[in-house]
Amino acid sequence: MFKYLDEFKHKVVLEYFSGTMGFRRLSAHHEVNIGSVKRWVAAYRLHGMEGISRKVTRYDAQFKLSALQYMWDNGLSMKQTAAIFNVRNPTSIGIWESRYSSGGLEALAKPHNHARQMKAPTKKPAAKPDAERTLDEVLKENEYLRMEVEVLKKLQALAQAQKAARAQKAQVMHELRQKYPIVTLLKIVNLPKSNFYYWDKARQRPDRHEGIKQLIKMTFDAHKGRYGYRRVASALVQAGKKIHANTVQRLMQAEGLKSSQRVKRYKSYKGQVGIVAPNVLKREFTAGEPNQKWVTDVTEFKVGQDKLYFSPIKDLFNGEIVAYSFDTRPVFTLVTSMLTKAQQKLGINEKPMLHSDQGWHYQMTQYRKMLSDAGMEQSMSNKGNCYDNASMESFFGILKSECFHNHKFASIDDLKKTIVDYVQYYNQDRIRIGLGGMSPVQYRLAHAKTA
Repeated sequence: MFKYLDEFKHKVVLEYFSGTMGFRRLSAHHEVNIGSVKRWVAAYRLHGMEGISRKVTRYDAQFKLSALQYMWDNGLSMKQTAAIFNVRNPTSIGIWESRYSSGGLEALAKPHNHARQMKAPTKKPAAKPDAERTLDEVLKENEYLRMEVEVLKKLQALAQAQKAARAQKAQVMHELRQKYPIVTLLKIVNLPKSNFYYWDKARQRPDRHEGIKQLIKMTFDAHKGRYGYRRVASALVQAGKKIHANTVQRLMQAEGLKSSQRVKRYKSYKGQVGIVAPNVLKREFTAGEPNQKWVTDVTEFKVGQDKLYFSPIKDLFNGEIVAYSFDTRPVFTLVTSMLTKAQQKLGINEKPMLHSDQGWHYQMTQYRKMLSDAGMEQSMSNKGNCYDNASMESFFGILKSECFHNHKFASIDDLKKTIVDYVQYYNQDRIRIGLGGMSPVQYRLAHAKTA
């Protein structure tokens, strides 16, 4: 592995904190793996120059156990734990965890080159012939076999949900400890004694996440299952509850809370029927001010035998839906009525670019004239390339997963009302991680105050 000088790492970190470049640009500019850049920044933020300077350190067993304990208690990853404890190689955390699992604190105390010698296989003594065995020996063997069968059955039942780990093994031991000797159970499940007693002590403590779990469930239900763990964590931060997103993810998984899954949207390319505009947007899906860059498209919904077509315009500054229209057929007025509503919201000097795919609506002369008369530049995706309008595709995916798929509607009017309510919710209340945990309208208003 290539070793970078401390001065070079310091330079990269300072460039990041200056705000001139993000992780990806720094990685490309200096030809450094993006993971290394992130690791240097995290280490410098926590430990200063000491965090990125070269060092050769031998960690004692107590330090290793403290790092593992902190990782388990807070649901952190190996990389996060390594950054917090200033351990240069995150894989070291995984090695320590593996050693502790197999040999307890004693295994952590051994040097790295003894890792393969931690559990040297011992030769099992040959079994006595049946004729030479005493009744007591036979009874003991039968007892051991009964224990083994019962333990394995319970572990197999747990493994149907997930692979049996230390906590599951400890749970089986807890259930059988009144029936069988602990020493023998530890041998059967291959679990260090210290692991079992740590788990048993932790089990008796009250659940410190009980209050957070309730808040997570309330937030998840309030948004009708539309929020994943990142948005739930951001919502909790806004409510004054500082909790790491990884912890929220772990607790949501434990509670069986899973956000809606997106389904690919309907596509309706009809070929070239008019003039195709160049791709001016070029996948630059960001804008510094409101009403600089807009994107649009049409999508289809189906309720029974009836269909509903939805045509919105989205502002790339904050993701807000500026205007939209509905129709039961994909007629040309579906697009023109939407554009008229959107143009009425523009200020005198606001002339946004409007990007779309090559749908037949957007190639029509009347549509192009409406844009030209308003001083708006037209942009179109390249033929058959959905990534050129990925921002609009993303909105349709969110819309359909959060308020259409897995929902039943009595009629097209019922669906239309639901979409109208959802757009209001999307603009006003639904937070976005990319907007600092604010909704599109909150972000626009906050920007206006600083302008």
